[in-house]
Amino acid sequence: MTGTDRPTRLPTGPDPAPSPDRLAAEARPLVDALSAAFPDLGGSVTDAAQARRILADGGRPPRPPKRSRAVGPVVDRTIPGPVGAPELPVRVYLPDPETCTGPRPTVVFFHGGGYTLCGIESHDATARGLCARAGAAVVSVAYRLAPEHRFPAAADDAYAALCWCAREVASLGGDPGALVTAGDSSGGGLATVAALRARDRGGPEVALQVLIYPVLDAGEDTPSYRENAEGYFLTAAHMRWFWQQYLGPDGDGAHPHASPLGAELTGLPPAHLVTAGCDPLCDEGVAYARRLRAAGVPVTHGHHPRMFHGFLGFPGLLSEAETAVTAVAEAIASTVKGRKNSGEEGGCAG
Repeated sequence: MTGTDRPTRLPTGPDPAPSPDRLAAEARPLVDALSAAFPDLGGSVTDAAQARRILADGGRPPRPPKRSRAVGPVVDRTIPGPVGAPELPVRVYLPDPETCTGPRPTVVFFHGGGYTLCGIESHDATARGLCARAGAAVVSVAYRLAPEHRFPAAADDAYAALCWCAREVASLGGDPGALVTAGDSSGGGLATVAALRARDRGGPEVALQVLIYPVLDAGEDTPSYRENAEGYFLTAAHMRWFWQQYLGPDGDGAHPHASPLGAELTGLPPAHLVTAGCDPLCDEGVAYARRLRAAGVPVTHGHHPRMFHGFLGFPGLLSEAETAVTAVAEAIASTVKGRKNSGEEGGCAG
């Protein structure tokens, strides 16, 4: 909302009516519950370890009953990390062999959490849903977190995981031409950084980047940062704290592997973006889609004006989340040539 849109306060008489909530009515109770359970990052909570304890020990907002997801084997293992760095824990999800046969996409998935919080467990439902809906092998990556491991550790881990998945496509039952990078929030930033590095280092070839309300710019200076600074779960203060943890006092926020919005984008793989109108990160996602198109990169973009950062994790509660997840799954499934997505509970057909 711009300054000219705000109601004018009268010198006498009753206060004007409050501005209407831009958030969808069905999303408001969920946003309030999420906000109440989330640590006050950058305020009363400044230590990352404390923030993780609060998330681990605190209450959880209500979730819908779990629906069956037709997935096959799910295996926790480790894979090689970058040279000189520790191995990376990953969780590998394979589609249900009863419903999915033939070559499949391989999705390298990076979780959100501001480069500082969350992990494989927090994003298990999302990874499981992508596996089932897209009929894809999904490798969910536990990259190193800040501030213990600052930029570019997470970016290094992301590219190492992508390279491992490319080498192991056959063992995962994947189509070599259907390798996908994907992630939400900070994980969306890592998904595009992994694609950038693959372009610049001669591979592996990426078929698609799936960027779900991605973190793409350390500048934190857009209209959506100001309009959505608070009141919609993710706040501008949260993002300021996340960038402080990730970059530290001497980190280069303008580096294209920290802020890929400023990178040279020619030659990148096609992208599917998801943005939410009630999200501080909205404008950088929209700008990235525009810059990709200007660079000749094919883009599909699902914009949800009345949704919030994180909405895609609640398809059982939010109809727009269901729409967004379905579109993501269809984009992933389409990377296998000649393949159709058979629907919500499995992405293998024909």
